[in-house]
Amino acid sequence: MQYDFDRRVDRRGTDSSKWDYRLEKGYTLDTLPMWVADMDIPAPPAVAEAICRAARHNIYGYTKPKEPYYEAVRRWFASRHGYSPLREWQVLTPGVVFALSTAVQAYTAPGEGVLLQRPVYYPFTRAVERNGRVVVNSALVLRDGAYAVDWADFEAKAARPDVRLFLLCSPHNPVGRVWTREELARMGEICRRNGVVVVSDEIHCDFAYAPAVQTMFPTLGEADAMNCVLCTAPSKTFNLAGLQDSNIFIRNPALREPFQKVLGREGYSELNLLGLAAARAAYEEGGEWLDQLLVYLRGNLDFARSFTAQHLPGVRLVEPQGTYLLWFDLRGLGLDHAAQEQLVCRRARLWLDDGVMFGPEGEGFWRLNMACPRSLLAEALQRLADALAAGA
Repeated sequence: MQYDFDRRVDRRGTDSSKWDYRLEKGYTLDTLPMWVADMDIPAPPAVAEAICRAARHNIYGYTKPKEPYYEAVRRWFASRHGYSPLREWQVLTPGVVFALSTAVQAYTAPGEGVLLQRPVYYPFTRAVERNGRVVVNSALVLRDGAYAVDWADFEAKAARPDVRLFLLCSPHNPVGRVWTREELARMGEICRRNGVVVVSDEIHCDFAYAPAVQTMFPTLGEADAMNCVLCTAPSKTFNLAGLQDSNIFIRNPALREPFQKVLGREGYSELNLLGLAAARAAYEEGGEWLDQLLVYLRGNLDFARSFTAQHLPGVRLVEPQGTYLLWFDLRGLGLDHAAQEQLVCRRARLWLDDGVMFGPEGEGFWRLNMACPRSLLAEALQRLADALAAGA
């Protein structure tokens, strides 16, 4: 089957967080929303078919998955990433952000530190602060157009006696780094040596652009697998965020039990019936769709890179190795934050994610979601080019 990713789907009037809240957030109705990380591309056809089958049954009772669901998940990660988890390692949650908060509660006490690498996906910071813990930031450094770990700082922060947990973003959102196996192994060794548990958010694991290769943290070896909570979901891979199904893998019972205890304390038990049906169908039948999507997204990246170089003077694209998120550096325009906001949001009429929400290190940067028909991406970038030209 050949999939048409160029078709633009009107999402207005569907209660879309992305498209239907422009006025409430202070934007005009003709603003293009390119912010939140869901795709403007329909999910694989098998997903809709599975949901319709479940809906036609017309009884929506309490639901727990059986072996075919777990096997579909296992086969996906085994074939795509060389990771073959056992069923007993798997804990189901309604989202990775929910799992991050659960992990913070399970492995740290109020007032203790949680290690982050900012600029990073903003719910990381929220999961720490809203649970009464302390953010310990080992900021990534931008060198020669790519982000890297400040190893001396990372080791010093991990060695602090109050730091008990490291929230790893892999691939990294928003900067697009796909960490090498050697980098991950070094992070893992430092954390193990200092008694720091690693929670690896790999929700974007299926989006890596060659020659980059995604390494799932537990595949580093036995020691790292036993010190790791691996967070995955079909939501980014297959555009299922609204169906709230995540698969969390915790091999070590000493880590799995406190995680499950927090889940029980929160009163959480069963996942959504339709989310489970969709996830299983996607993992069983969505491989060809994803393979074609990755080619299309690589084309979007090539387009964005070329357009930026030719038509956006003073703007720099930080080359992503993974995810479908573009991290634009506008510092070369010589504008302060208020002037950048005026340029992007008012003159270009774009709703992007302001880099400051990912931490102070993100000031001057803007995140744009390229998982959309190319014509929509072209329209967004052309708006920014026109706004820059008009201001010159």
